[in-house]
Amino acid sequence: MRKLTMAELNRATVADFKSTPKSPVVLVLDNVRSMHNVGAIFRTADAFALEKIWLCGITPRPPHREITKTALGSEESMSWEYASETVAAVAALKAAGYQVVAVEQTTGSVVLPQFQPEPGRPLALVLGNEVFGVEDAVLALCDLAVEIPQFGTKHSLNVGVAAGVVLWDALVKLGVV
Repeated sequence: MRKLTMAELNRATVADFKSTPKSPVVLVLDNVRSMHNVGAIFRTADAFALEKIWLCGITPRPPHREITKTALGSEESMSWEYASETVAAVAALKAAGYQVVAVEQTTGSVVLPQFQPEPGRPLALVLGNEVFGVEDAVLALCDLAVEIPQFGTKHSLNVGVAAGVVLWDALVKLGVV
């Protein structure tokens, strides 16, 4: 066994990536404060060829060197949009037919293994602030909340890690990967 070389990875150029079909999934970042988390989420979204990222509220936006530090250029390949209010972005996604799912621990959340994205319907995953989570007003607009089962003492994951876990699960269930 050996690591693959860069040439063997057949990485797409930014222009090629922008013209390839995307997974019918968008991420909505609800007041995520860390530029490193934003960069990591850009990189994960690029890896899974997601449709778009919505950056909302206080969420930092490219270009910024602290985002680039973890995004490694994926902020150039990924489509993104800014909304000053997360509620407005979520309302627009709902009006466009997206199933909107908060990644949050709530009284009515569905544990990730039991979550089934609606077949044939695009999916929007809402990820919240590192301290306060998804805003209550945003939760009220979501179709449901999904929770990652956890067995340690903290019962919280880094928002970038949570994005990767939930994305992989959703994309497998949607038959994308």
